[in-house]
Amino acid sequence: MKLFYLPLLIISYMVPAIIADPIDKVAELIKQGNTRELSKIFAPSVEITIQDEENVYSKVQAGLILDKFFSQNKPSAFKMLHKVNSNPNYLFGVLILTTDKGPFRVAYTLKETNGVQTLIELRIETEKVK
Repeated sequence: MKLFYLPLLIISYMVPAIIADPIDKVAELIKQGNTRELSKIFAPSVEITIQDEENVYSKVQAGLILDKFFSQNKPSAFKMLHKVNSNPNYLFGVLILTTDKGPFRVAYTLKETNGVQTLIELRIETEKVK
């Protein structure tokens, strides 16, 4: 009977670790189009590339740029393609974001500063269908 509860105990310890993953947290916020929560983890300056427009923005400006993008492209789902978390100081994620206007490839970089992960780069490009 004790062995019956062992898998439940293991899963209960793993769930917080999965939810607390900053790469997955950013992916979920992007899927929701939640720029308010996303802007809370922006670095003081964020490099944003949307399509062919690349620039470095302040936190507030970056939030406005993403608000505009998400108002024009309503997100509905995402598929995580790649996660790099081997270096705790820099985390990297790539996902395919499905929107009402088509799929986009989103790549982002998080950097640890003073024990806090901040978003320093975000690239959104049209996904090339194979």
